[in-house]
Amino acid sequence: MQQTLHKLLQHPEFQEGRNWRHIRCAANEFIFREGDPADTLYLIEAGMVRIIADLELEEGRHIHPGVCDLEAGEIFGELALFDHQARSASVMAISDCEIIGIDGEQLLAFLDAHPETGYAVLRELIAALVGRLRNTNRKLFSILAWGLKAHGLEQHL
Repeated sequence: MQQTLHKLLQHPEFQEGRNWRHIRCAANEFIFREGDPADTLYLIEAGMVRIIADLELEEGRHIHPGVCDLEAGEIFGELALFDHQARSASVMAISDCEIIGIDGEQLLAFLDAHPETGYAVLRELIAALVGRLRNTNRKLFSILAWGLKAHGLEQHL
């Protein structure tokens, strides 16, 4: 993903300050929180971030487990390109980070105007999303198996 996005960031019509910006985050700083407006896609240049869920348990108790960690070259916040829903999770820097924030609407407009570049970027975005979906499926199936075993329902595995 990084190579295609870096080519995009070097394109003379996709300018820093208008279409994208550099962001520095300190360790333990939130980049965004669940429920925030989603209008930016992020590329990690250096450092690591953690995707954090907000789970409500019985009696209104909440926990905030880390769902996954991402490192340099990986993207997050990409759902902002495909829907206009609020953020579905929080993201926090777990080390000092340098990231690039890409305006979602500006990116889509550029990709529409430059279909060859757009195809390459969207193909890599889809590959990233498919990889995340496969990881999510594995985790979901493991949790389902654990729950069935915990309740004596192994016959449903």
